[in-house]
Amino acid sequence: MAISPARTAAFDILLRVDREDAYAAELLHSQRLDGMSAADRGLATEIVMGVLRWRSLLDEAVAGASARALDRLDAEVLTALRVAAYQLRYLDRIPAHAAINDSVELVKRARKHSAAPFVNAVLRKVDSSRPTHPKSADEWGTHRELSSTQTKPEELAREFAHPRWLVERWVVEFGMDRARLICGHDQQLPRTAIRLDDHAIEEELRSEGIQLAPGAMLTGARIVLGGDVTRTRAFAEGRLFIQDEASQLVAALVGTGSRLLDCCAAPGGKTAALAARNPTAQIVAAELHAHRAELLRKRVHAGNVQVIQADALDLPPGAGFDRVLADVPCSGTGTLARNPEIKWRLTPEDIADLHQRQVGILRAALRQLTPGGRAVYSTCSLEREEGEAVVEEVLQEAPGYRLRDCRKELEQLRSSGELASPDIDSLLSGKFLRTIPGLHPCDGFFAAVIEKQ
Repeated sequence: MAISPARTAAFDILLRVDREDAYAAELLHSQRLDGMSAADRGLATEIVMGVLRWRSLLDEAVAGASARALDRLDAEVLTALRVAAYQLRYLDRIPAHAAINDSVELVKRARKHSAAPFVNAVLRKVDSSRPTHPKSADEWGTHRELSSTQTKPEELAREFAHPRWLVERWVVEFGMDRARLICGHDQQLPRTAIRLDDHAIEEELRSEGIQLAPGAMLTGARIVLGGDVTRTRAFAEGRLFIQDEASQLVAALVGTGSRLLDCCAAPGGKTAALAARNPTAQIVAAELHAHRAELLRKRVHAGNVQVIQADALDLPPGAGFDRVLADVPCSGTGTLARNPEIKWRLTPEDIADLHQRQVGILRAALRQLTPGGRAVYSTCSLEREEGEAVVEEVLQEAPGYRLRDCRKELEQLRSSGELASPDIDSLLSGKFLRTIPGLHPCDGFFAAVIEKQ
């Protein structure tokens, strides 16, 4: 029996995400989906991201209908169950028989024939016990207005399918109201933002069917309302970058200089933004991994950018840069709307390990500054250990450096016409930049500006 191409692709991608620690967003834009119709691509994307966003609630539904413990099931069987359960619980227009039958066939395709009757029986029970809440996944993320005074962290974690330990951290750091905003944001399709170096491209994009709106935070950003920018000529030629507005804002904080260093440069969005902002400067973009350095060379076409393969912890000393960007590897908890698989992989121990590496990278980055030069340290993490705690630890042992107030930097961007957001206060946490998903229309980013005296 033929299986829907969308469900087949979704099944294969989810298995790779589970087995190889791959990222769904990358696989959904790979050659795996080439040749599929727009409708099938859309359904595959919906299933993959939906399963990853709501996995704990899907597992709860499957466990309630299964006589076998989920941890005893083969990965192929559990993935097929999740694929169908998501469609049954959250997609209004999918016939139940289509979702169930295709998951049964997917199990057979994976050579787990003996499990086919089990999958069929479990999914029919899941279908018969559908709850009465709205079926739309986006609606489910926001449809109830629960009072924060009546919601415990564990209730919030279950409601929005997040690990309890992560939500508990956010409640402590940001309070219940903001933790709820973060969780709700994570469960919805995030907006696609682009950065345009040449605004003449805008008309070109419109002629290709791309619908755009002004950015909410930056005047140079555009929000994609309709169309697929990845299939435009400008994207193929590297003349526009898909880049979240918070990421664009971090690049803008770096400012202008004559010699710039991007310590952890791949995949290149911020490097390209630095090059556009500093067209006559010498820019060095360092990347640890060879394949990512090669990707960087392909994506960033500016002639003033030199890509080198190097460890940010072991850069040549005394190179003398007046601007340094250290956008360090991090947990990515500010990007869970785009990368929901992260929340199921991450552990508290990972955050502690990342902190140590981040401290090392920032120390190395500061050594590259000339007197009077500035470094921007940034992460797309919501965790204090990866933001404030890193900066505080490094500056305690670096008397020749001082923390600049990001308020002044944001005020300068607003006075120059680059910052569109009128509410600077909400973007600040003390002297640091802090964007919060749900409160702000973007990913969660942290940034600090440090000057060498």
